[in-house]
Amino acid sequence: MSRLAVVIVSWNVRELLASCLRSLFADLKQSALAADVWVVDNASTDGTAELVANAFPEVRLIASDENLGFAAGNNRALRAILRHPNPFSAVWLLNPDTVVKAGATRSLLAALETRVSVAVVGAKLIYPDGLLQHGAFRFPGLSQLAFELFPLPPRLYSTPLNGRYPRRLYDGGNPFPIDHPLGASMMVRADTIDQVGLLDEAYHLYCEEIDWCWRMRRAGWKAVCVPAAVVVHHAGQSTSQVPVSSFVNLWRSRARLYARHHGALTWRAARGMVRLGMRRRMRRASPEVARACRDVIQAWEDAR
Repeated sequence: MSRLAVVIVSWNVRELLASCLRSLFADLKQSALAADVWVVDNASTDGTAELVANAFPEVRLIASDENLGFAAGNNRALRAILRHPNPFSAVWLLNPDTVVKAGATRSLLAALETRVSVAVVGAKLIYPDGLLQHGAFRFPGLSQLAFELFPLPPRLYSTPLNGRYPRRLYDGGNPFPIDHPLGASMMVRADTIDQVGLLDEAYHLYCEEIDWCWRMRRAGWKAVCVPAAVVVHHAGQSTSQVPVSSFVNLWRSRARLYARHHGALTWRAARGMVRLGMRRRMRRASPEVARACRDVIQAWEDAR
């Protein structure tokens, strides 16, 4: 049986985190599974650390005195996990704004255990109303940038042109190959983390899971989505608290991602598209958003 560690990085979403932990422990109990659960609190001001310490004493709480972001927050726990004297075989990175549905943990573990070439597995994500949320994607290229920056026919947004996988694959029930899952729920072999390294902390927020999976792919590993593992994802509950800075963080991270993983020609084309798209957005933006767009353009100029 695999030894599982779960890592949840949280910032000012106390009640959502409590719901997430209750659902996780309920699924572990129902599935007769054991897991060590770490919560890294990124200096929340809403009493998150106190809630975890009092209501979930079985959780290993790391209360940071600063907001480390997603990558560095997860890495705080991952270092402890990888140094543990009784090694773990898998680590599940889980967002605090998720609810684990019955059987999800076992389905993810089973997919990882039975596929020796697979290093990362993602869940089928749904919104709170039950509708499908795309939680698996192709590695981003120029076409995905076009969808982000320019008006394109709405019917194309959920197609492979925008990095999406067909909905029928999520409904089919069988695991299917993907490039990367959304970081809201991704289970990874501990041995692979030893091989490729931790999350890149230069990504303060966004794209860090894409970079990680890209590095795993280049090391010879594969990824799959497991539709039998269903996780409700509220989406963006932390980042919505700081929308403008989150927008800048997103595009700075994309600049780093494209600079690291694409060749010179694609990088130059991407940079030109971002420059054009941001200038287009500035024409109808508030002064605050216009400044953010200029920051984005500068970040892409400086990324390589």
